[in-house]
This record gives sequence, C-alpha cells and structure tokens, in this order.
Amino acid sequence: MKKKQKFQVDGMHCAACQAHVQKAVSALDGVSKAEVNLLNKDMTVDYDDSILTESDIVSAVRSIGFTAEAAAEDPQESERQMLLETKRETTELLLRIVLSLIFLLPLSWISMGDMLGLPQPEQFARHPLLQALAQLLLLAPILFLNRAYFINGFRRLCKLMPDMDSLIAIGAGAGIVYSLFTTLRILFSSSHELCHELYFESAGMILVLITIGKFLEAKSRSRTGNAIEKLIALTPKTAAVLRDGKEEEIAVSAIVAGDTVLLRSGSSVPADGVVLDGRAALDQSAVTGESVPVEKTKGNRIISGSICRDGFLKYRAEKVGAETTLAQVIALVKEAAGSKAPISRLADRVSAVFVPAVIAVSLCTFTVWLVIGGGFGHAVEAAIAVLVISCPCAIGLATPVAIMAGTGRAAELGILFKNAEALENLHKVDCVVFDKTGTLTAGTPSVTAILPAEGETGDSLLALAAGAEHFSGHPFAKAICKCAEEKKLTGTGAHNFTAVPGKGIHAVADDGTVIGGGNQSFLREMNHPGAETAAQIPGDRTGTPLFFIRGDRLAGVIVLEDTVRKGAAEAVLELKKRGIRTIMLTGDNRRTAEAAARQTGVDEVEADVLPADKEAVIRRLQQEGRRVAMAGDGVNDAPALARADIGIAVGNGTEIALDAADVVLARSNPGAVVLALELSRAVTRNIKMNLFWAFIYNIIGIPLAAGVFYNLLGWQLSPMFGAAAMSLSSFCVVSNALRLRKFGRKRAPKKD
Repeated sequence: MKKKQKFQVDGMHCAACQAHVQKAVSALDGVSKAEVNLLNKDMTVDYDDSILTESDIVSAVRSIGFTAEAAAEDPQESERQMLLETKRETTELLLRIVLSLIFLLPLSWISMGDMLGLPQPEQFARHPLLQALAQLLLLAPILFLNRAYFINGFRRLCKLMPDMDSLIAIGAGAGIVYSLFTTLRILFSSSHELCHELYFESAGMILVLITIGKFLEAKSRSRTGNAIEKLIALTPKTAAVLRDGKEEEIAVSAIVAGDTVLLRSGSSVPADGVVLDGRAALDQSAVTGESVPVEKTKGNRIISGSICRDGFLKYRAEKVGAETTLAQVIALVKEAAGSKAPISRLADRVSAVFVPAVIAVSLCTFTVWLVIGGGFGHAVEAAIAVLVISCPCAIGLATPVAIMAGTGRAAELGILFKNAEALENLHKVDCVVFDKTGTLTAGTPSVTAILPAEGETGDSLLALAAGAEHFSGHPFAKAICKCAEEKKLTGTGAHNFTAVPGKGIHAVADDGTVIGGGNQSFLREMNHPGAETAAQIPGDRTGTPLFFIRGDRLAGVIVLEDTVRKGAAEAVLELKKRGIRTIMLTGDNRRTAEAAARQTGVDEVEADVLPADKEAVIRRLQQEGRRVAMAGDGVNDAPALARADIGIAVGNGTEIALDAADVVLARSNPGAVVLALELSRAVTRNIKMNLFWAFIYNIIGIPLAAGVFYNLLGWQLSPMFGAAAMSLSSFCVVSNALRLRKFGRKRAPKKD
C-alpha cells in the first residue's frame, strides 16, 4: 500500500548532504519518490509500506552518517520542533563563536603581530619554537569547539560521500598538518623566519569564519519561517467551553466536535464552528489576509486562527484539531515550503558532484603549483583556499529559501500555494479563465423581477418557487427563498426533490402536482408544454430567467441578477495589461453573461456551458497552445480546475474545488489572482538571482583561489579571505530571499 511519510533529518549542512540522503533513500526497494529539503532539514518519502517500514528508511539514512526520525503527524507540533531546533542551533553556534574568539584574538596577535607592528614578547623573538607552541596551544580549544567539522567531514569522506564539512576538514586539516611539520623544522633549526610559514592562525580563522557564516545563515533562515511561526502562535493553549451547563477551561486539544465554545474579546478562535449566540468583530487577517475585522452573528461560520477584537460569541465547534482551517493552512504552507520547484533540478544535479569536483580541483591546484615551481607552502595555501572558498551551501539553499519566504508571504496575503511547482509556473500562464458566479460576481444573486403567467399571482409564483427550491443549495435557490421570507410567504410544501446540475430542479407538491424550475432547455428536455410559452417571454432583461412549472403549465418566470465583485474589473484590466487573455466561463444564458462581461471587461465569454463541458473548454484552449489558469469556486468547477495548467480555488470554495486546485485564495477578491501571479513571478526571479549568485560565486571564486590569475594580474585569495567569502555567500542567498517578505505590502487586494 502506498504511503507518504515525512522525516526529520539531522546532520545536513549543504547541498551535498542533501544529495547523499536523497540518493540513499531513493535507492531503497519500494521507494517511488524521495524529496529532501535542506532548509527545513526534512525528507518526504513516498513508499510501499508492504515492502518497507519507517525503520528501514531511518536505517538507510543512519548508514551514511546522518540521523532521521519520523516527523510528528500534527503539522503544528512538527513546526514547533523545527523552530526549537533552529533556536537551539543558533544558540550553540553563538556560544561556539564567542568561546572561539576568546582564543582566536590572541592567536592572531601572536601570528600577525610582527606584520602589524604590534608589540610581541621578547621570548618569541629569541625562541621561535615557543611562538609556534603558543599558537598551537591557543588553536587547540578552537579545534575542540569546532570538532564537528572534522568528525563529520572525515567520516563522510571515508564513506566516499564528502560534503561541505569534508571541504572544511581537509582545508583546515591540511593547514594544521603543514604547520605541525613546520614546527618540527623550527625545533631543529630555530629559524624565526619559519614562523611565517605557520598556518595555525589561518586554520583557526577558517573555522571561526565558517561558524560565523553558519550562525548568520541560521538566523536568517529562521526568519523565512516567521509566517508559519505567526500562524502557530494563533492557536491558543486553552479554551472556555460549556459542559453540563458549566463553564470549563480546557486544553484546545481536548475540544471535540459539538462542544459549545465561549469566545471573549482578545481571544483566538480555537476551532472552526457556527455561531449560536452573540455578536463580535473577528480579525481574520492572519488566515485570509483581510485587513478589516468581520462582524459575526448567529448562524455565521467562524474559522480558527481568527482573533476576537470586540464582543462575545457562543459557538458550536465543528472542526477541531488537524481538521481546522488554521491547521490545514499551516500544513499547506509547510508542504509547499518543503516541496521542490522544477527550476531546482539543475542545482540538484550539480550538488551531487560538486564536492568531489572541488576536491579534485584542489589536488590539481596543489600539483600544478608544485610543478611550476611555486613552492610547497604556496601550493598548500592555494589548495586550502580552493577548498574553503567553495560553497555548496549557497547552491543548496538558493531554491528552498526563496520558496519558503515566498509561500510564507503568500500565506500572509491569503494566498496558499499547494506546492513549489505551482508557485513557479503560475506566472507563465497566458490565459486566465474565470468562472462567473462566485468568482467574478458575488455569488449572492437577488430577485429583480417576478413575472407570473396567466392564472398566477406574483405571490403564488414566489411561494411555488420557494417550495420547489427549498432543498437546493444553489445561490439562486437561496435568493428565491430569502425573497419569499422577506414577503412573509410560506413556500408550497414539496417532496421527492431532484436536481439536474446546471439545468434545474423538480419536486412533487403535497397535492401530487409536479412543480419545478430551471432554464429553458430544461423545460425542453422534459418535453414540458410550458417550453413553448417560455420562448415567448420578453428577452430584454439582463438577469438570469428561471422558468417555473405547475403541473403541465408554465407558472411564470423569476429573474435573478448577480452583482459583479468589487475589484473584478481592475483585476481583469491588470491581467490584460500583462498580455494575458481573459475568458468568462458560465452556465448562464449569453445575455446575462455578456452583461457581466461588459462590467468586468473580459476578452471573451463562454456562456450556456454545462458543468460537464467546462473541462472541455479548458482542454480546447490548451490544444490551441495556451497555458491556462482556471479560477473557480464550486463543485462544478472541479474538473476544469484539475484540467487547467494551474487551478485556482477562489474564496470560500468547496472542499472538492480546493482539492482540485493548485492555488487556494482564502478570500474572494479577484485581485488576489493578479497578486498571486505577481508573487509567482517575484519568487521565480528571486530563485534565478540566487542560483546565478551561487554559481557565479563558485565559478569566479574557485579559479581566483587556485591562482589562475596570479601570473597575469597578481590576483590570488588567501585561505582566510576564502573562508570569509564562503561564510557570506550563503548569508547573501538567504538575505536575498528574505526580500520576498516585503512583497505586496502596498498592493494587497482590498477587502470585498
């Protein structure tokens, strides 16, 4: 049986580590797919649990020198664990830096004092061996504090799976070994000049600079997950519930569906539910991106993660734990942040061979400098510089940091990408197809005309329609029933209700008469005599006419009209400015559809489209060579959303529509479609910048460290400058990705 499991992996430091783990797990029988995320330090594995077990996967990871364990099933708990691990890592790195600097500063003073004109103890001038031993003594604590580089680096080198730690271990180790050899030469010669060939200080500096780089990277990396951390913080630890008529304070995890929850001003909503009593203004900005609090009263639905700014509510919990909206949002954002974009494939291929290639270049550098007479010391220095300037971390982080920052910012704006592929590909679309009702229009139509046939009155027609539509959940049915309520009319009693999607409904009245309503084609398909009368109804109205029948005659027509959403016309205009074709897709009649099209400005209208045919329209556009995004919100849109290159579920969509979509917009403003497209473009641009920097840094830095330009221009980096550059390269990549956190601050779509 197929199973998808997430694991936390410890010990990964660079893209090479990521490649080794992924290769080891992918090679297991029964694994169909394994994705390792360096940033989150986790791994998602699709496997057949009849062939493999979790322990088999964990063992495969441990066999190559890393540790792994199954991640917590609760996404919030999993995220908390990761945040705690990141904080622990940054604290440990900071402590290592502070303690290392205590010994590095005097080590640097002894090593470079002569060159900088700093006073030196006279004993060092008379006894150069004393100076060498003093440097070695000061280096020892630095080596101990940073011993993980050597332990992990050489262990993985022995397993023929070298990583960044291996480069550091070889580079710093080579400097230390050469310095020990030089110390022996000083012992026998007592030459003060040989002190200049000691690399103890360089080795210590390399280790400290690399650790500083890791600290800066970890601090910046933790900021990319701030959006998820803020979402988790919205879940309260306790909640007030009514049980047996008494108020109790219980843990949120103890809430069960059906509990009556009390929500007071300043509290966060712990579970999704329906308001039973009270009135309050809820701030839903963290989940939907809406900046203005929304008033909730009896009968309204409320979502977890909202904050009660003012008022009091008593509500019935319906979705609790992992089923709440907030938990699903956190899981969706984390899943997207941990997924891989197609653009990362090149980086993955390079990562797999990067470290062995750098070691080979370092050996070649050492050999060439010896052959051309550069001297043993110069050859060692150049080889070390090549090792420590190379940065597989920057390559491995280029894509995931941008994905995490982008998906986190998107969540703050109420835009949820289901995976990195959707995030990368959305901006490539050249055609956006909008469903009309509920997407470009509000989806809450109202009755604009009641046209009774001969023998009927307006009230009798409305009562018949309300009785027939009573069991339907369609927006038109709700509008008719609401109109009847306002007129204080009782709907005709009916049973045996049947709905034909996209066409109409019929039922049987209490007196046995068949009643129903729908569009004109529905009457024709029923071979109803009223179809001919319906054809004679005046057609100068822009609304949607629904024809109602009572037995074998036409009872009349009720016209309904939907209002165009605020921001729909602006969103369509923005898409057209970008050269994107816009199409409205609807089951409404052409007259009604064209009226809405004139208000929104779409390029094209596809009217009278049955639910089953919507997918065919998308397929036809794709056959024309279009890259299509479909924006819709209903069950009828699910096939079209699934067929589109990118499916976008717009605001309050049904669960089926959300499952079929690649992007979920937590609110229904069409402007969010434009914002999502622009965010996709910004993230992809950021990834390309990161990859360019990571590759160009190594392409220029490695030859510079090797001394390729030395004879021509006199340029060659020392190992210390190489270590500093390596430390800053990853930091620069992460910092560039953090710019995405400011995306859309002035352009977020306004509240409906």
